[in-house]
Amino acid sequence: MKELTSSWPFWAVLSAGFAALTAIFAKVGVQNVGSDYATFVRTLVILAVIASILAVTGGWQTPGSVSRRTYLFLLLSGAATGASWLCYFRALKLGDAARVAPIDKLSVVLVAVFGVLFLGERLSAPNWVGVVLIAAGAVLVAFKG
Repeated sequence: MKELTSSWPFWAVLSAGFAALTAIFAKVGVQNVGSDYATFVRTLVILAVIASILAVTGGWQTPGSVSRRTYLFLLLSGAATGASWLCYFRALKLGDAARVAPIDKLSVVLVAVFGVLFLGERLSAPNWVGVVLIAAGAVLVAFKG
């Protein structure tokens, strides 16, 4: 079990499962409340859960042990996450979860492109075919015919 829990695919599959539940729970939860307020409540829950995990696991770090560059990119990531969540909840308020979520998952395509452009990552021809198929699939699922 330890080998399984120390592998990235295990955590990526869990992430996908929780992301799917997020869309379903959020769609129901946002029906009778403003999307920005719903995002705020969600953020408070996440903050409490992460603080609890850090307390239980002893994962707290002293602020001085983290470099300024790391803080900069964590702050930028947090800002991007907040913007993403605000847009996602607004989209869920206005559209069907089964159509909103696939468009949101176009982030997979963008991560592949950005990883190549900005991080120097390399994708093989089959990888690029997969990226194109993900993009096409997201559009086809979201399309209302």
